[in-house]
Amino acid sequence: MSTIVPPPSQPEETRSPLQTLLENPLAHDGFVFVQAEAMHSLLPGLTQWDQFAASWNDLGVDLYMADGGRYRRRRYATFSLSGETISRKPHQPHYQSRDYNTLNGGIERWFEPFLPETATSPALEAILRLVCRVATDLTPPARRPGSWHAETHQFRIEAQSDKPGHPTPEGLHRDGVDWVCVIMIRRENVACGETSIHDLNRQLVGSFTLTQPLDTAFVNDNRVYHGSRRLNRTTPRAPAGAMCWL
Repeated sequence: MSTIVPPPSQPEETRSPLQTLLENPLAHDGFVFVQAEAMHSLLPGLTQWDQFAASWNDLGVDLYMADGGRYRRRRYATFSLSGETISRKPHQPHYQSRDYNTLNGGIERWFEPFLPETATSPALEAILRLVCRVATDLTPPARRPGSWHAETHQFRIEAQSDKPGHPTPEGLHRDGVDWVCVIMIRRENVACGETSIHDLNRQLVGSFTLTQPLDTAFVNDNRVYHGSRRLNRTTPRAPAGAMCWL
């Protein structure tokens, strides 16, 4: 976890939990790992989590994997975030140039959309409001858009007894956006999956593992690269291991 370094001009007693736990270290280091207990304190409006998490059991197989793998399932939705307003955009493809995704970039990828009950979940709303607040607070006023375009992915990575799962099969990368937020939904019967953070010279600057539901990583995509190690099953004869995240 990165070291929290508050702005010197702001006395400690005036800093909010959001600034102390998330915004200050993110601004200083370009990334921050926030453990689940702290995230709960930053998401007072988080409700219906169990129903939200259960939707990860109904994801379609990602058929765009250039490595031929079938270890990743996902759904996709985009939203417009502006102040208190959250509106879902018409379903659209996900696109990354090959500059950012050397494995699967360069094509439009049409994933199945979020289920209606997932897209309108109070849990997702609380998360999107937090992401909008952080992005707005840490973006200079001259660069803030009128509304944020938020690409939201449900990922489920599965590890078989003879085949590992790859959370980031493209390897160490940037996503070609401004801000990245990764939230753990659930891990079951898997080991590894450590996330590493590297500066723009690809030198390691931090690492952590998302293990508990709501463990979260925020990343400034303009300042650092990120990637995660492959997943292996911990109990070979048990059902396929899985790691689910948003």
